[in-house]
Amino acid sequence: MKEITWEDFEKVELRVGTIRSAAVFPEARKPAYKLEIDFGEAVGPRRSSAQITDLYTPDELIGKQVLAVVNFPPKQIGPFLSECLVTGMPDDIGRVVLVSPDATVPDGAKLF
Repeated sequence: MKEITWEDFEKVELRVGTIRSAAVFPEARKPAYKLEIDFGEAVGPRRSSAQITDLYTPDELIGKQVLAVVNFPPKQIGPFLSECLVTGMPDDIGRVVLVSPDATVPDGAKLF
């Protein structure tokens, strides 16, 4: 594992946001959803493409808080511009489990 410095870690903007909309992304090469996430006044709304269709439905995602990297440059994914990276970890069979706070926190709260 490559070590980083504290200064490296401080550059990553990991913030909590609430998913406001979720829809199937039919143009994606792998099954994915298009998400709109509200990061509050600190960041505002951002869009993301997420390959999380194995464990979540669009309806289940609405109102869910997630942890995302909000300071990557936007990435074009087919016809969709993804503006943040939603974080998750694989379960024992490779399905992505979203990283979320276990209690509600303000949108835009920064991981530190």
